[in-house]
Amino acid sequence: MRFTPLIHAIISAKTESELRSQFMGKAGQCMSAQAWGLDLLDQQQKIVTSDLVGLPVSFCDRYQRIGRDQDLTSQQMIRQQIPVQMCSLSAQKQSPNGIQDLCRIYQIEHGVVAPILGGGRLLGGIYFLRRPGYPSFQASDLLHISTFCQHLAVQLTTLRFIHHTSTKPFALTNRESEIIDLVAQGFTNREISRCLFISADGVKQALKRLYKKVGVSNRAALVAKLQ
Repeated sequence: MRFTPLIHAIISAKTESELRSQFMGKAGQCMSAQAWGLDLLDQQQKIVTSDLVGLPVSFCDRYQRIGRDQDLTSQQMIRQQIPVQMCSLSAQKQSPNGIQDLCRIYQIEHGVVAPILGGGRLLGGIYFLRRPGYPSFQASDLLHISTFCQHLAVQLTTLRFIHHTSTKPFALTNRESEIIDLVAQGFTNREISRCLFISADGVKQALKRLYKKVGVSNRAALVAKLQ
C-alpha cells in the first residue's frame, strides 16, 4: 500500500524536525499532489514552522500579504476542525477574492487542508494542491489525509512531551510519563486504564499525585505545565 511508508516514517520519527522532514519528503507522492505543506502552531495558535514543497517562495510572500484570514478554506477548517476541500477554480467565476486570484496565478486548481488535533487543541495543519488537468480530491483522499493527521498528532504530542519533560525539574516515573502522554492525547481515565491495564480509580489517584507533584489542579494545566 503506497501510504504505509509515510505512516511508518511518521510514527518512527525521533524528533519534531525529523517528523517534518519525513512527512514533506513522502506526502506529495502519496497523494499525487503537485504541491503540499505542513504548518505547526504554538499554544497561542500562531504558526511556528511552515514547510512547503512545489511552489516558489514568491507564493508564500503573496499569501502572507493577502492574509490568512482571507483564506476561506483554511478558516472553515479551523472552525469545523475537519478536512476541507477548496472548490475547483475552473468552476468559479472571477471574483475579488485574493486567494482565488493567487491560486490562478500559480495554476492551483484543487486543494484540501486538514487539521492536526491533539490535547484538545489545534496543533497545525497539512494541505495538498493539484494543478489543472489533475482530478479533484475524492472522499477516499480525505480519509487518508485524516489518517495522516491522526498519526501526526499522536507523534507530535509524544515528541513534544518527551522533549519538554526531559528539561523540566519533575522526577516522573515511567508509569506517570505513560499516563501524562495519554492525557495529552485526550484519553479519559477509563480509556487510560484500559491502555495501561490498571483500574480507573488507580488512574484517578495517580493523576492526583501528579497534580500535587507538578503544582497544578487539573488535566489541562498538567499538560500545559509539561509542554
